[in-house]
Amino acid sequence: MDTLNSLSNLSDSFSATDKMPVVFIGHGSPMNAIEENQFVKGFRDVVKTIPKPNAILCVSAHWFTRGTKITISKQPETIHDFGGFPRALYEVQYPAPGSPELAKETQKLLTPELAELDEKWGLDHGAWSVLRHMYPDADVPVIQLSIDYTKPASYHFELAKRLSELRNKGVLIVGSGNIIHNLRMVDFSNFNKVDYGYDWAVEVREKVNNFLLDGNYQPLLNYDQQGTAFRYAIPTPDHYLPLIYTLGLQEKGEQISLFNDKLMAGSLSMTSVKIS
Repeated sequence: MDTLNSLSNLSDSFSATDKMPVVFIGHGSPMNAIEENQFVKGFRDVVKTIPKPNAILCVSAHWFTRGTKITISKQPETIHDFGGFPRALYEVQYPAPGSPELAKETQKLLTPELAELDEKWGLDHGAWSVLRHMYPDADVPVIQLSIDYTKPASYHFELAKRLSELRNKGVLIVGSGNIIHNLRMVDFSNFNKVDYGYDWAVEVREKVNNFLLDGNYQPLLNYDQQGTAFRYAIPTPDHYLPLIYTLGLQEKGEQISLFNDKLMAGSLSMTSVKIS
C-alpha cells in the first residue's frame, strides 16, 4: 500500500486538520512530573497555542536503540526509568492509550528505512513526565519513535521529514530531551538558582539559540565539530537528537519560537522550541 492510501486509511480515525505545530520540550529532571515550577507552567502554556491533537508521536531521549522502533501497544505501560527519587514519582501513572494504527502508518511513512513495531516498550519519562502536564486527562493516544544510536544527526534530520504528512492528520510530533545535558557536571549546590550555567553552557545556549532563530541548522547537525564548549554541552547525543527531529519537520514559511529558555544547575538547559 502506498503512502497516500495509508494516509487515507488513517483519516478513518484521524480527521484532516490544519497543519499541526511541532514542539521540542526540554524535559529536565523526572521530578518535573510532580513539581510545580516555571518549566511545567511553560509546558501547559504552550498547549494553549496548539489545537488539541488527534494523537501524539513522541521522540524521547530515553528510547535510544539500535535501529528504529515504534511502539504499537494499545495500552502502553508507564515506565519509571530512573532511580533514587521519591516514592510519589514511582506511583505516577499516565494511562494514555496507544495507537497501533498510527504506529503502522508511521512505519510505512519511514519506508524504505526499516522500523520495527515494538509491543514491549511503553511511555518512558521523557514522554509522560511532560505529557501529563500538557494533556493531564491522558485522553490523547500516544506512540513513541525510538532514536537509532548508530546514525548521525543528519540521518535523523532527514528521517523526520518523512513524518511531515502526519501533521496534516492532527498528529502532534513532540521531541523530548535537553539541548545542554551533562549530568556528570551538575552543580547540585546551585540546583535551584535561577538561570545558572557554567561559562561553556552560556556560550552554547547563545550559539544554539542564534542558529535556531536564524534557521542555520548545519552547525547544529555538525554539533560534534563546534568546539570544546559543545563537547561539554553534548557529551552524548541522546538528549540532543530529539531537537534534530523537530527541526527536520520545519517547512518553508514556518516560524520558530523559544520558551522555557533557561539554564539549570550549571550544565543543563530547559530551552524548548515550537515550530508553526
